[in-house]
Amino acid sequence: MTGPRFTDLAASLPATVPFVGPETHERQTGQPFRTRLGANESVFGPSPRAIQAMCQAASEVWKYGDAQSWDLRHALAAHLAVGMENLVIGGGIDGLLSSLVRLTVAPGDAVVTSAGAYPTFNYHVTGFGGVLHTVPFADDREDPEALIALAREVRPKLIYIANPDNPMGTWHDAARMQAMIDAVPEGSLLVLDEAYIEFAPEGTAPAIDPDDPRVIRLRTFSKAYGMAGARVGYAIGQAGLIAAFDRVRDHFGLSRISQIGALAALQDQAWLAHVQAEVARARDSLTEIAARNGLTALPSATNFVTIDCGHDGAFARAVRDALVARGVFVRMPFAPPGDRCIRVSAGTPGDLAVFGEELPKALEEARLSTL
Repeated sequence: MTGPRFTDLAASLPATVPFVGPETHERQTGQPFRTRLGANESVFGPSPRAIQAMCQAASEVWKYGDAQSWDLRHALAAHLAVGMENLVIGGGIDGLLSSLVRLTVAPGDAVVTSAGAYPTFNYHVTGFGGVLHTVPFADDREDPEALIALAREVRPKLIYIANPDNPMGTWHDAARMQAMIDAVPEGSLLVLDEAYIEFAPEGTAPAIDPDDPRVIRLRTFSKAYGMAGARVGYAIGQAGLIAAFDRVRDHFGLSRISQIGALAALQDQAWLAHVQAEVARARDSLTEIAARNGLTALPSATNFVTIDCGHDGAFARAVRDALVARGVFVRMPFAPPGDRCIRVSAGTPGDLAVFGEELPKALEEARLSTL
């Protein structure tokens, strides 16, 4: 009797999950979380217009989604002032990253990223046999110049950077990002992850040049538009690169309901403004809670705040674990020195009241167990 017929590459890989979901924690403990502040979801929800559109579309769920996402691409093209040929829709940024890595990275190919940056990108690179080369964060920010310097050395297929950054919440201005694009070595492609761009200050995103072959930009409906469960992301890039996604993508991977919901969400910019205001208020509240407990909140251009716990990774992990045990779901950066922090998503006033109540207890427990 034979076992599974894995490829040599697949057989060599560990079974890993980039993020452990809150539902997994709840099953393990047998208790629901009191507040869910760990996954950078929008507790403020999607546009009511999007909810209505998805409800109306539910009766036609027997139909496959449009394989070309024509209506959504048409609306996005007008919104972004680019051509439809410069856009591809996928199952969130994660799904697009999988297709992009499959298109560009062969076993042994170099890929450049930051140590401690978005782990799902690394998961896809490893899954297709790529070799990761990393640089450290600098002052809790990804370091564009160091990434480019390493890229000149190893000549990678892809260079990854998120702006604003996950997990630290920090950001670079448009001029610095454009300088990075301009410095991309021949043969490399810059993957600019802009999942949180709707939360960032004006002047964070460089102007979109859809014909620039040096960069592909990734955005999503999961964060500011409040549709993480619908899994809708999109990439903006040079037409030839975008067309190549048709060689490997799951053409019917996006549900009809998700497409219709994302289109309605895009058309309700007033709701987006409402969410942006709520997130800004929540960030201020989290900063105040951190200060009240003698901690420092990093400046954030996202829908979360990264809070420096003031010690090492073991202490921050103890704080996180104590919060989770008290029904408060938060996460933390994986790599030092960022792992001295916990990361807390924007929440409602009620969510933040629970966090504010439990944080001092978690800090005291962590001090007793680690210091």
